[in-house]
Parts: sequence; structure tokens; C-alpha cells
Amino acid sequence: MTSRIPHFYDLPLQERRQKILEAAPALKPELLAAWSEGGLAAETADSMIENVIGVHSLPLGIALNFIVNGREVLIPMAIEEPSVVAGASFMAKLARAGGGFFATADPPQMIGQIQILGLADPPSARLRIYEHKAELLAEADEVDPLLKRLGGGARDLQVRLIEDSPIGPFLVVHLIYDVRDAMGANAVNTACERLAPRLEQISGGKVHLRILSNLADRRLARARVRIPAEALAFDEYTGEEVRDGIIAAWAFAAADPYRAATHNKGIMNGIDAVVIATGNDWRAVEAGAHAYAARSGRYTSLSAWGKDEQGHLVGSLELPLAVGIVGGATKVHPAARAAIQLMGVKTAAELAEIIVSVGLAQNLAALRALATEGIQRGHMSLHARQVAIAAGASGELIEKIAARMVAERTIRIDRAEELLREFTSNPSHEG
Repeated sequence: MTSRIPHFYDLPLQERRQKILEAAPALKPELLAAWSEGGLAAETADSMIENVIGVHSLPLGIALNFIVNGREVLIPMAIEEPSVVAGASFMAKLARAGGGFFATADPPQMIGQIQILGLADPPSARLRIYEHKAELLAEADEVDPLLKRLGGGARDLQVRLIEDSPIGPFLVVHLIYDVRDAMGANAVNTACERLAPRLEQISGGKVHLRILSNLADRRLARARVRIPAEALAFDEYTGEEVRDGIIAAWAFAAADPYRAATHNKGIMNGIDAVVIATGNDWRAVEAGAHAYAARSGRYTSLSAWGKDEQGHLVGSLELPLAVGIVGGATKVHPAARAAIQLMGVKTAAELAEIIVSVGLAQNLAALRALATEGIQRGHMSLHARQVAIAAGASGELIEKIAARMVAERTIRIDRAEELLREFTSNPSHEG
């Protein structure tokens, strides 16, 4: 298998699908069909959420050129924003010069929170709970016997005293729960519910909220990349100029929260697209990522960029990634099953390692564009096609109108409509 498919972008749609089947023999043709048909039947959707009237599709592209931990991988990305798939794919191509991406993921431990109110003596109640820690963990372990047999279950119990609160002091019990290859929300929430009555008996208080935290900082994923400076050179830019420009652009995000918000959004462009394609909870991943970016008390960049002793560009990314390959939409949604199968992942940790690598690649794509030719050049070229379609263009007219608008540096719906009238009234006119 290889993730290098030259001229993939130039192929007709049907030929791209055939190339993917050839490049990923593990992907069954019937699952690939889910991507051509929208991925989800309305009848299946009706069983997933309430008040269903239909389905809503997103474009699904394949990020090419990725090597993650020495393995070639084709990566599905569901996203409507132009340039994201192309940007990640091109950065992955550059990364091949340094061996690709190297990633790790923590054990899949999630945090369940149990809030205890109405305590006469919160500090003493906190210590009493610790005295019953082994008993509480054993009880939480009985919630899901199958998960326990697979090696998961309760791992630890921590008790926090919250003193600075508008309602006065209260306790929060953190249940650390290994969810194996699931995202884990249902398992953790059920375990928290199970412990609530016993915690009330031990503490003398009243359990209020019991729910998992999306700040999954015990379930971090990390990726790093090293790219020789010469691989970064293009047009009139030397590799050293591109490298130093990327580092300076990152430094802006590291120092300023206004820039960091957009910087991290670029990272999440890549991450969310794979999370959505695999049927995972992108809202939970977003919440955890941005909370983690502010863990020092100041919102900052999730990534870091610099240069090593040899002058190579080096980058790294670390963030919480609670994703799964079993349960929920990952099993119900045919397109999500196809995505998992295409990547050949066998564990949730392996999926997290791929996703964080895509986030780092997308971050590099944005920084490289900002530090050199500007973000608009590539992005607007792709956006122009969407504007042409919105104006009513079809077939070859899409590319003609888009090319003219890019050349004019005027990418607006009214200009696209003018050009459509011009081309339609005089089909031989090439502009």
C-alpha cells in the first residue's frame, strides 16, 4: 500500500475511487459505495437522532502522502472548506523527506466527574472518600464486565475540593476510567451514576452532577515532524526563509491569544475533518483541545515549531483526543466504517495518532502559506470554484469562471454571475 498517488487531483471522480480501491486493498468496494451515495440512509439517520427529516452531506476527500510511524496511510477527511485536504496532503509529501510523522497516544483513560454538595465539613468528607477508594473502584469496575474483560475499567479515584465557588465549597470526585477502543462517554457516565449513592453515604452530602469531562488530559495524542530546510524551498523562497518564516508565524500564536485562536482553528481544520469522517464526536474534541490550549491560564498555540542542530524545521503537536473505533456512529454509519477500514486502524490509539498527525500537517500548511505567498492565493483559487457553482455555473464553465476571477483577484458572486452571462452568450469566448 502507498499513500502516494501522483496526479490524483487531475483524475475524474470515478477514476479516483478506483485508485483508492487499488491503493487500499483492505477497503471493501461495498463500503466505498457509501461515500458515493452520501453515506447514510435517512432510515438509519432516523434511529440516530430525533426529529429526522433527511441527511446532510459534506464533501469527503482523501489526504495523500502520509506516513505515520513508518506506515503509509490514506486518510479520509470530511470538510467543506477549500484547500484543507490539498494543504495537508502537500505537507505530508514534504514530511516524507524526514520520514513522515511520528506519533504516540496515551492509554484511553477518560475522566468522569461527580459533584457533591451540602457538606458540613468538605475537607473531612474528602478524606473519608479516599479511605473507601478501593471499594469504590471495585464497584465502578462492575459496571461493564465486557469492558473489564477487554482490559478496561476503573483505574483511579481523585477527590478535589473546590473552595472558590459562587455556591460555596463542594467536592468533585474524578473517576479515571479506561474505555479501551471506545470514545467512552456512555461507559464513564454509567460508572459515575453507579457510584453516586455510595458517595452520598460516605460523604454525608448530596450528589448533583455526574458526567464525563471533555478535557481528556489523560488521553493525549502527540505528533512530531522534521523537514529538511531544502525541502521547503519553492519559487523565489529559499528553504531557510520558509523555515524561519514558519517559526516566526508560530511565535505570534504562542504569544498572542487573538492569533492563537485562528492558529488553533487551522489545526482543528485537519483534526475535525478526520474525526467527522470516522463518526466521532468533533464537538468533544474541539472542547478538549481549546481547554487544553488554555491550561496555563492563558490561551496559546497547541503546536510548537523550531529548528534543530542541522537546521531542519521541527514541529510538534499535543492535545486531548478522545476518539473511538467501536460503538456509536463509528459502527452505525456506513461511511464511518469505510473510513476506519480505509486507514486500517485496529485501535483507538492508532486512530488518534493519525488524527494528530493530520492536525500538525494542516498547521504547517497554514503557517507556510502565511509566511510566504499569503493564505489567500491557494485558498481563493479553490474558493473561486465554489463561487462559480453558486452563481449557477456547471461543467467546464466552473473552471473558466474561477480562473478569470482569480486572475482578476475579484472573487465575488456578482462577478461570477456577470462572467456566466458573458460565457453563456458567447460560448467560444475564452476571456
